[in-house]
Amino acid sequence: MTLPQQQEPQPRAPAPAAPPSGALLDRRSLTRIAPFALYMAFIAITDVLQRAGWTTAELYWLYPVKAGVVLLALLACWRSYSELAWRGMKAGTVLASAAIGFAVFVLWVNLDAGWMQIGSPDGYQPRGASGQLDWALIAIRIAGAALVVPLMEELFWRSFLMRWIDQPDFLRVQPARITLKALLFTVVLFGFEHSLWLAGMVAGAAYGLLYMRTATLWAPIIAHAVTNGSLGIWVVITGNWTYW
Repeated sequence: MTLPQQQEPQPRAPAPAAPPSGALLDRRSLTRIAPFALYMAFIAITDVLQRAGWTTAELYWLYPVKAGVVLLALLACWRSYSELAWRGMKAGTVLASAAIGFAVFVLWVNLDAGWMQIGSPDGYQPRGASGQLDWALIAIRIAGAALVVPLMEELFWRSFLMRWIDQPDFLRVQPARITLKALLFTVVLFGFEHSLWLAGMVAGAAYGLLYMRTATLWAPIIAHAVTNGSLGIWVVITGNWTYW
């Protein structure tokens, strides 16, 4: 599949009052790190509570809280995300991004051999006191995975980290000029963020190359959303809850 080349936006003069960018902990970096850091903090909290004796079923309520907190962080920082300014996308780019996202989903559910996994996740299968599935929590889970997570992760992994590796003043790095070193580094880290590490690397490579090719962060966001949304629907239909 040949991706249509996204039209590069015309360079604009920098705002006179814009603060310098480059330091790891300056405002421009922090606004892209903070939502991801909050998401990871909730994963750590879940692990601590499980070690303290909380059951998986008792912790299902944490996901809506996690998704809500991350969403609030994204909204609070929204004006800082210049890469999310909508400049239009060609229909071919949207369709190609969605197709790549679906292909990643297909690979994800098949790259599950024992050596391709880290640990044995419990999965997410929320049930009420009567034993029936809690469809409200399932809907929130799918919405969080398909809408919140792609924004949070693409801002951190692709827009920030992949460019920051090449140049601390990352906002000046054009996606097409990202180096192979930066791509591979983030692909490996993104892979090991997930229990299915090889599938995670495949996804990280697909989203990273898509960003570099189209020069718009919305392309990997769309692909990521399709992957996660398709996975959520597949999990519910097939009952393979460990993939959550």
